[in-house]
Amino acid sequence: MSETKRKQLRLADASIADLVHEMLVKLDEQPERDGLKRTPERVEKSLKWLTRGYHLSVEDAIGNALFEEKHDSMVLVKDIEMYSLCEHHMLPFFGKAHVAYIPSGKIVGLSKLPRLVEVFARRLQVQERLTEQVAAAIDDILKPKGVGVVIEAVHLCMMMRGVEKQNSRTITSALRGTFQTCPMTRNEFLSLAHAREVRAV
Repeated sequence: MSETKRKQLRLADASIADLVHEMLVKLDEQPERDGLKRTPERVEKSLKWLTRGYHLSVEDAIGNALFEEKHDSMVLVKDIEMYSLCEHHMLPFFGKAHVAYIPSGKIVGLSKLPRLVEVFARRLQVQERLTEQVAAAIDDILKPKGVGVVIEAVHLCMMMRGVEKQNSRTITSALRGTFQTCPMTRNEFLSLAHAREVRAV
């Protein structure tokens, strides 16, 4: 058996904690010192939590919270907190999602839209795909007249490394149905999504 094959077998049998231990060694650290002794296990637990979306499904997130309803105006849930991991550097990106749809005979429990965002955010992601996946899931489940999703996020891969631009934000959108074909609907959604709350002094 070749050395390459043996190495592949060792990696296949290794736990995430084992691999983190090896990574610390490669970074010229001392995994046995007090501050790092339990770090590999902590990192494994953390990564499993941060990527738990691979084990979540849209169906489970929605459950039985679909209701027949004749409401035909826009439903918008905005400022949904969102946390994800960039698949290119495995560094966090986070921000807010604004999700809207125009019903066509069915509505979904409002708390289910944040849960739906969570299904796709808790994976290794790119923001562009995440935005499209949320829109596609709502479109598939509700068959609404239209869907609009906007995500605003900051990326630590841009803030901590590379260009190191701390004040940059990335905004992505996915528009379907009337949100795409009707300028008035699109403008209403984008205006509401980007509006900032004015607080009384």
